[in-house]
Order: sequence, then C-alpha cells, then structure tokens
Amino acid sequence: MTANPDPLELLGLAQKAAHEAGRLVRSAPIHSLAMTTKSSPTDLVSEMDRASEKLILEIILSARPDDGLIGEEGTSKPSQSGLSWLVDPIDGTANYLRGLPNYSISIAAVNEEGTIVGVVYDPTLDETFTAIHRHGAALNGNPITCSTTSLAEAIIGTGFSYSSVQRAHQAEVLITLLPAIGDIRRPGSAAVSLCWVACGRLDAFFETGLKPWDFAAGTLIALEAGADIRGAEMDRTHRDLVVASAPSITAGLCRILG
Repeated sequence: MTANPDPLELLGLAQKAAHEAGRLVRSAPIHSLAMTTKSSPTDLVSEMDRASEKLILEIILSARPDDGLIGEEGTSKPSQSGLSWLVDPIDGTANYLRGLPNYSISIAAVNEEGTIVGVVYDPTLDETFTAIHRHGAALNGNPITCSTTSLAEAIIGTGFSYSSVQRAHQAEVLITLLPAIGDIRRPGSAAVSLCWVACGRLDAFFETGLKPWDFAAGTLIALEAGADIRGAEMDRTHRDLVVASAPSITAGLCRILG
C-alpha cells in the first residue's frame, strides 16, 4: 500500500461504502431502534450508528487493509499505509431517529497533506456529494459551485452544541447576525449543510464544536466548489469555529462571527 493511491479509486470505494451504509440505515424500523446518549441528553447515538460504522469499516478495510480508520462511534485503527479514513456513519442522528430528512453518511480519505477525497451521501434525497482535491466537486456526478449572493440576502446555516452553556453563547451570536443577513437555517447535519454551501442552497455555514469526521468530507466538497473555508484543520480544538462561505460574503460574515 502507498500513501498516494489513485484518488478515483478512493472516491469509488468511499461512494460504495456510503451508499451501502445509506441503504442499511434506511431499511431499519427507526421507532424500534435502541438508543443511548453520549455527552448530554441531546447527544444521541443509536444501534444503527454503530451498525453503519461497522459496515463502512468492513467495506473499506477489505479493499485497503493497511489504511487507518477513525469513526465517530469509537472505531480507531492506526494507519500503516499513510492513508486514513474519517467516518461519520450517521451525521444527524436526531433527524434520523425522528424520521426527519437531512442526515448523511460522511466519509473522507486523508493523508499527512490533508483531505484527498470526500463523499457525503444523503439517503433521504438520494444525493451524493463528492470531491477530489484540486479536481472540483459534484452532486450526483454533476459539477457544482457555491453562490455569489450578498450578505444582506444570504441564507446561512448553523448548528448548535450539545452543551447548554455553549448554546446560550450561540444564541447571542445569532442576535448580532440575524439583522445583517437574509435568514438562518438549521438543517441538522453539518456534513449536509457544508455540501449545501457547495451547491449554493446555503450561502454559508458555521458551527463550533465539530470533530474532524463531521467536517472533513464536507469542507473539501465546499472548498472544491469555490467556497472559503476557515477552521477546518485536523488538529483543531473542540471549541474552534468552522466556517464555509461563498467568497462574496466571507469578509462581512467573519467580521460578525469574530
């Protein structure tokens, strides 16, 4: 195994894993799933999160056994090839467990230089967002680009922390932000939201407290679609702010967010 495999092969493997995991989670009777909480009562995890992660691990490692893998639900395998995979088996578990749309499977391949490929699959809309570093982004195989709107007209996505203290601070930010923009949306999946910036459905997205598996694929997709990205370094702390924005609004938005 090498640290520089064919990106198209990596992308195909990630798409296969995401689609098979998507079919798995869509097939489950969600109202009968066992559910627990993690960091807070709003930080939910279901047995299907774990089943999805297990399936993705099996698909990727059967093809590339020397790669590393880090999953949201606890999978951790060191890399012997120089390549690792960051996996969020269901990003937007709260949406999933309530039968709401806009949850996703997010898979990214990374090496020491950064993210090579990213796939975000939303099974509720059967939409697959993909990107290869320096080769652009696509939705279901069609090229996508971010918007060119003004800040005053911008529709901006965000997400909220599992911590009640942090949520109070996030509410204060919205008080300052809302008068300066068109409106706010809270889709419920950071990965989906980042991809919506990439295709122009949202003009920006920001959130604190994201982990690398939350944003690695989505920020590459947004970046390759022409968006500006801030705070998506892999060695970031949990309090850092991730921002993806159309270049037309980056300066004004970042002045408000600080």
